[in-house]
Amino acid sequence: MRVLLAGLCTVDVVQRVSQFPAPGEKVQSLRVDVAAGGPATNAAVTVAALGAAATLVTVVGAHPLAALAHADLIACGVDVVDLDPARADSPPVSAVVVRDSDGERTVVSRNAASGAPVAVPDLSRLVRDAGAVLVDGHHPELALAVARAARSLGVPVVLDAGSWKPVLEDLLPLVDVAACSAHFAAPGPGPHERGVPVVIRTAGPDPVRWSTAEDSGQVPVNDVGARDTLGAGDVWHGALAHAVAAGGSSVDGWIRHANAVAGERVRHVGPRSWTAAISKLGEGVR
Repeated sequence: MRVLLAGLCTVDVVQRVSQFPAPGEKVQSLRVDVAAGGPATNAAVTVAALGAAATLVTVVGAHPLAALAHADLIACGVDVVDLDPARADSPPVSAVVVRDSDGERTVVSRNAASGAPVAVPDLSRLVRDAGAVLVDGHHPELALAVARAARSLGVPVVLDAGSWKPVLEDLLPLVDVAACSAHFAAPGPGPHERGVPVVIRTAGPDPVRWSTAEDSGQVPVNDVGARDTLGAGDVWHGALAHAVAAGGSSVDGWIRHANAVAGERVRHVGPRSWTAAISKLGEGVR
């Protein structure tokens, strides 16, 4: 089983602290980690950790910082298709601080919106080999190209809808499953009215709600005692795409799988320490 994931790749510099610093204050960190990040990227790492093949289509480039992202993704077993391998600009960098007592985090980041447009080749072969694709809306040309190819080939499209982006005007009618954060709000008609068959809304520790044209429901989230919440939403979306690619399950089943995987992620400290722990969770889905 293969999942194609298209979107943002960042370099995350993660500092773990006892307490968040006040303005003007300096604090010593307990540990420092550097890893590739971004919604589609963390979702790809999740898919690979669950035992499926993960192909990430993104822009990484040739900047020295890009080598850190490449090395991390190779170590995680993710196949990377870099659409602009000669790009000299730095990849987006996220500065992350995680509080040790409860795993809460703050993030200062810069996404791909200010970068040059991406030239997207024909991705039909990659899409055809996938059981599902996930797009995060970053690199709009890429998201549209992947979603259009998937629609023409009958491959389900999962959208990580963290926040509204202009590209969603054209992208939502191509989406099969829109997984929205609690803060997601579409101007005008909602996702269902724009043609999305399945809409899911996450809300942190509160139940995950879902709806289709015929039915709706909610799935509770287990209290797992979080140690590190960085990227938990991205992990949840990767597990959702993994379940959709496996096929044959209900929306409730997809969500329960995603909840279990994200719940395991937040129990572990660090951006990659959780990957070995979730491998067993992919066995019943493959």
